[in-house]
Amino acid sequence: MLKAESWHNLKESARKWSTPLAKQLFDAISITGPVPLASYMRMCLTGDVGGYYTGAITADAASTGEAARDQFGKKGDFITSPEISQVFGELLGVWFIAEWMSQGRPSEGVQIIEVGPGRGTLMDDMLRTIQRFPAMAGSIENIFMVEASKDLQLTQRNLLCGKDAASTDSEGGSKSVTKYGGKPITWTDSIKSIPIDPRKTPFIVAHEFFDALPIHSFQTAPAAPKPPPSSTTKSQDTLPQTSSSTTASSSSSDTPSLEWREMMVAPVPPTTSDPSPSPEFQLILSPSTTRHSRFLPETSPRYHALSTTPSSIIEVCPDASIYATDFASRIGGTSSQPKPRPSGAALILDYGTATSVPANSLRGIRSHKLVNPFSEPGLVDLSADVDFTAIADIALDASEGVEVHGPVEQADFLEAMGIRERAGALVKKSQDEETKNRMETAWKRLVDRGEEGMGRVYKALAIVPENGGRRRPVGFGGDVGGS
Repeated sequence: MLKAESWHNLKESARKWSTPLAKQLFDAISITGPVPLASYMRMCLTGDVGGYYTGAITADAASTGEAARDQFGKKGDFITSPEISQVFGELLGVWFIAEWMSQGRPSEGVQIIEVGPGRGTLMDDMLRTIQRFPAMAGSIENIFMVEASKDLQLTQRNLLCGKDAASTDSEGGSKSVTKYGGKPITWTDSIKSIPIDPRKTPFIVAHEFFDALPIHSFQTAPAAPKPPPSSTTKSQDTLPQTSSSTTASSSSSDTPSLEWREMMVAPVPPTTSDPSPSPEFQLILSPSTTRHSRFLPETSPRYHALSTTPSSIIEVCPDASIYATDFASRIGGTSSQPKPRPSGAALILDYGTATSVPANSLRGIRSHKLVNPFSEPGLVDLSADVDFTAIADIALDASEGVEVHGPVEQADFLEAMGIRERAGALVKKSQDEETKNRMETAWKRLVDRGEEGMGRVYKALAIVPENGGRRRPVGFGGDVGGS
């Protein structure tokens, strides 16, 4: 394992970096030493220099800086459920209509919020469906799109508002009006820019959003022995921790035998051969604890339970906590921002674990294939399994005014929402056999529980107003207004 001071010896002139971002990462690590996995992911996905979503560049255009920003669909790196079948977005629209009805059909103050909207396909299908219910459509006060990429904001605006639709920039974001009843729509790069108002009814959708949030990875390792007491030491907290793979001595009975260490990202040493697909970075274990490893693994009893097992690995996503807290606060209120009558709902659909803590789940995807996540930074999509239990726990802790349902497998959720019937009706309307076959294949992929399908690995979770468990949402064992 290379020591931190060795990064300076990896001369940048000795190798050709695959992307400008790769060189920027190397330069940063040369100064600071290895960086947390979360920092690496954040730079790769939303960095200013060739971030995947904020300025991804093709390998061929790396030298010219030419942008190629369509990551979605058959020609991109991956395809999402809304791109596979319009039925997916329509059913999510129906889900929010059902929640609106179950919550007394509010006539005003409804907000539709999407985080990570992609091309805007999901919101387009949802709004088209909601338009068929004039009472709910009329209750919508504003639509908010939380999107970090300016290019994707433009793609979404062209779809939802029409090409060359006028827009105005303000402190709250970029504003326009949709082609669906002229409803106002606002783009912002942070959900914090959307005021939390207890008078509003927010309906929030997060589809394949949480999986792209940066994660920290930790592993248990033998604890470093504590330095011997010294009369000249002012504060032991100010001393740097030593690096050691030995366990604490028996005389230090108060020292734990294991401690959490953080997985860090460092450059791979250059070799004589230079095959371009080879990863330029790698994960290494920190030689001692870090500020993240001393805090984050203690935030949940689920993590703490693994702290005595040698070589345990956990993944923790602080950003997921921020969003789960925000969703719950908007719906149920908090002690500092009380909401007399909780209202609204959040629907989260993503892939991840139902009960277990994610570990070793970081993946890279390019051109619909799994690739090394540490190769060609900025050209490869990075994602990790979503910890649904963590999201549920955090939402419940954030607000006493909410309850959580799920996660349930996507197949169960969509079947309960009527995907079979809706898809069957669309297929029946089609006159073209090729189109019929394509539509059949598409919707079945969404509920297929096999290795190639999305029905089992993808899951749905709902955050709704607390009602003592008297009403389960549609898709989670309930019906409209029923129990």
